[in-house]
Amino acid sequence: MAFYSSSSSSAYGAAPGAGWGYDSLKNVRQITPAVQTHLKLVYLTLCVALASSAVGAYLHVVWNIGGMLTMLGCVGSIAWLFSMPVYEERKRYGLLMAAALLEGASVGPLIKLAVDFDPSILVTAFVGTAIAFACFSCAAIVAKRREYLYLGGLLSSGLSILLWLQFAASIFGHSINSFMFEVYFGLLIFLGYMVYDTQEIIERAHHGDMDYIKHALTLFTDFVAVLVRILVIMLKNAADKSEDKKRKKRS
Repeated sequence: MAFYSSSSSSAYGAAPGAGWGYDSLKNVRQITPAVQTHLKLVYLTLCVALASSAVGAYLHVVWNIGGMLTMLGCVGSIAWLFSMPVYEERKRYGLLMAAALLEGASVGPLIKLAVDFDPSILVTAFVGTAIAFACFSCAAIVAKRREYLYLGGLLSSGLSILLWLQFAASIFGHSINSFMFEVYFGLLIFLGYMVYDTQEIIERAHHGDMDYIKHALTLFTDFVAVLVRILVIMLKNAADKSEDKKRKKRS
């Protein structure tokens, strides 16, 4: 009873003045059982969505199906998912898997480029993204309640700046340097969203929002956004190294 009375004012969080350390790692125990169960469902659904996305990427590598149509199909599936009531769980789950598969096919051209250039780049990028996702998610889980929710405004502003930069580049064009700036800037933003979205999901679950499908979609979007940008950075670095080797051989 003492646990539930204390959790009525805080679903999780360290005692006032507690810093990062072993005590902060105990904060996960202070998340209510209902929220813990919800998080398990969210991360399990996220793993299935990532597997579905991998199938979509494989289909592109084999049959070259990725492109504008699959991207539009992904957006349409997500819009349809949000328009459906929460109680139609099976249909919404199927739409999430369809959106993940189409998203995988949409980024398939980049995946195929990495596989053709050096398959180890794809493996390294995925492992790096998974490690970053695990670290930032754990940091959000063990942190004090609502500690990182203030990042929402900053991240939204950064995302708006990124969209305006991409819009300006589509009109005026951009150099390699400006493109890489957008990639690094976007990587920073979506790493921040990993922390922010995790804490927001926990906070929403604490207030009764147990829509694990929508929450898994949110984290899936963050994961893919980070993976794509890490992959672009690694491909650019590998291409530069390859070009340097060719120049040295010529000289």
